[in-house]
Amino acid sequence: SAVGRGPEVPFRSEAYGISAVARGKELRLTLRALDPAAGPPAQDLVFRFGMSGSFRLSPAAELPRHAHLRFLTRESPPRALCFVDPRRFGSWRLGDAWQPERGPCVVSEYQAFRENVLKNLDDRAFDKPICEVLLNQKYFNGIGNYLRAEILYRLKIPPFEKARTVLEALKEQQQERRKKEPTLTLSKKVKLKQENSDLLELCHTVPMEVITAELLNPEHSDNYAAFKNWLQCYFVPGMSSLRDRSGRTIWFQGEPGPMAPKGQRPRKTPHKKSPQLKAEPEAPSPTVTPRASKQRRRAAATPLKSEEKEEEKEEEAEAPRKGRGGRRKVTAAPALPEVPPSVRRSRRTSARRGKG
Repeated sequence: SAVGRGPEVPFRSEAYGISAVARGKELRLTLRALDPAAGPPAQDLVFRFGMSGSFRLSPAAELPRHAHLRFLTRESPPRALCFVDPRRFGSWRLGDAWQPERGPCVVSEYQAFRENVLKNLDDRAFDKPICEVLLNQKYFNGIGNYLRAEILYRLKIPPFEKARTVLEALKEQQQERRKKEPTLTLSKKVKLKQENSDLLELCHTVPMEVITAELLNPEHSDNYAAFKNWLQCYFVPGMSSLRDRSGRTIWFQGEPGPMAPKGQRPRKTPHKKSPQLKAEPEAPSPTVTPRASKQRRRAAATPLKSEEKEEEKEEEAEAPRKGRGGRRKVTAAPALPEVPPSVRRSRRTSARRGKG
């Protein structure tokens, strides 16, 4: 598209196929002509999705908004496979190379991922809190903000515990498990592994739950509702939250841990309440001036601007960010008092007396 930030793709073919492979937070597409002799050489593109990037297949005549790269089919009518990115945090680059600073994928390269972490625990990166290290793609390629919250919550690990303290204990557990395994049957090994899953294992199994159930398909709102129900900690009412040193919000339950940022207090994610009307207050005293009565009648018809602004601020504070779903909190406005008939007559009388 004219506003896309990615480079031009030097590939033109009347008939070609697309294949893809993922690694962590990157996806590599390969464009290959169906007739290699007559077509151009194969072209690789490596994508990063940012916060809002995705692929959608839609009619070519009804392209979705923010479709920054399109691959057209030869159907009648044609369709387009679009890279859609409303916030434009995503990107693509030419070539087949993965980013060199990213480690093995937590999903597709689990054993290599596990070894990469445990053999590098002397790295200064592990001096940080575990919640911050889980976003380090050099060691946890594929773990993002909602996954780290879910993983730490399931294991009851404080998010601001020192990463090395948490991970060094895994070495000892791994050695003890290896000593026991030769004497166990296969079923007992599986049961032992399920009952004693550690943090690195959950870095593999938790994202696999989302992938296998297809909970994050942007084209199906029902799937997103299922994803929200699947979440146990991330943006869940009743959970606490803090900002880490990189400015990202981490959700958790219980104590934050010894390395929690100073000067911050954990904030509770509010529970959604059903709107309730407040009881009507008592009627005001009958001593009311004409100007005050007009102002009160106007207030009954339209709320004050200051009140509207306050409501907007509350809605903005309660509303989740785009892509996270959820409804805004609704607060019922208190009913204004009704003026009794005797007060209305006294106002008209005082207004007539004051005319001359």
